Amino acid sequence: MSLNATPSSERVHIGIFGKRNAGKSSLINAITGQNLAIVSEAKGTTTDPVYKAMELLPLGPVMIIDTPGIDDEGVLGSLRIQKAYQVLNKTDIALVIIDAAVGPSAEDLRLIKRINAKKIPLLIVINKCETINEDKKTAYQALLPNRKLLFVSAEQQLNIFELKEAIAQTVPADENKAQIVADLLSPSDFVVLVVPIDSAAPKGRLILPQQQTIRDILEADAAAIVVKENELTNTLQNLGKRPKLVITDSQVFKKVAAETPADILLTSFSILFARYKGNLQTAVQGVTALDSLEDGDKILIGEGCTHHRQCDDIGTVKLPRWIKEYTGKNPEFIFTSGTEFPLNLSPYKMIIHCGACMLNEREMQYRIKCAVDQNIPFTNYGITIAYINGILKRTVEPFPQIYKLLDK
Repeated sequence: MSLNATPSSERVHIGIFGKRNAGKSSLINAITGQNLAIVSEAKGTTTDPVYKAMELLPLGPVMIIDTPGIDDEGVLGSLRIQKAYQVLNKTDIALVIIDAAVGPSAEDLRLIKRINAKKIPLLIVINKCETINEDKKTAYQALLPNRKLLFVSAEQQLNIFELKEAIAQTVPADENKAQIVADLLSPSDFVVLVVPIDSAAPKGRLILPQQQTIRDILEADAAAIVVKENELTNTLQNLGKRPKLVITDSQVFKKVAAETPADILLTSFSILFARYKGNLQTAVQGVTALDSLEDGDKILIGEGCTHHRQCDDIGTVKLPRWIKEYTGKNPEFIFTSGTEFPLNLSPYKMIIHCGACMLNEREMQYRIKCAVDQNIPFTNYGITIAYINGILKRTVEPFPQIYKLLDK
């Protein structure tokens, strides 16, 4: 992924929901002006959520999610409905598509109620509007009196422009959107980024959190200096100016902390992204669960992406090894990746999550809420590694409110 490409986690996620044959896929094609989704008269053409990253004017970069019908049948149909509802956990804007010839059904009303409960911005779209008269439109509006219904026709391209404008107006304003690191910097500041190049590093490129952090530093009119862990001391000695901040990959936290003078702020990509996704305080409070681990306790280690496991993979190999060394206990580790995340968290003593660079904020907040509601401590990779190495307080010093928590 280039520095200019918008990551999927930063795109507005637009979920398209509705019954089979309501015209969800046809509407996606009409909105995008492309044949992105398979259209068929047969019910249940879309059997799994389908993600399509694209530019949607006037909105910009979006992720459109085409979902299975919420009225699917049979055992497989039930699983498809469950997957459709799970998409709500990452949806920034929901579009409920209703077939004009059928009107709002019990399934549609249950879905709308669920969306409202999750406080997801919602548009209700009556598709195939060319098939009904004004009396029908009035009757449908009466069934949903507090909602403005959008009457469109994907087939005849009626009111598609108005629908796109409505989607753009539904996006929450982002003037207070969180920043990764730019708010900690002033123009002309230096930031040193420590990036190990080992067997797990992708060939020819930096991983996504590193790319995004560099871009955020540049947006702040500051300078980013990228070094490998064995070049840090030499770089600091030859800069001629002390950097405002050192940001490191968590895997080399101990070495970087030892080589970074105490008067230079230090943190990690993982900690920055915990703050960016809105879960830093929860993660700092949750990490202390390590101190009460017992043999056989289950720890859920979650990753937001799927990737080829290396022989010394951070999530499945290094973290379990370091946790066992720190605690002197032999817990059981359970691993999930990508969209997998269990609904029932009660079997776990704690959850340790990756930095979630591939998950949008809504999905990450959903996972945290699941843990909080079930009273399961939740933390992340970088905070766990800092805590194990006895440097957590130092690594959250750039964030005064979080730093104060550790003084209590």
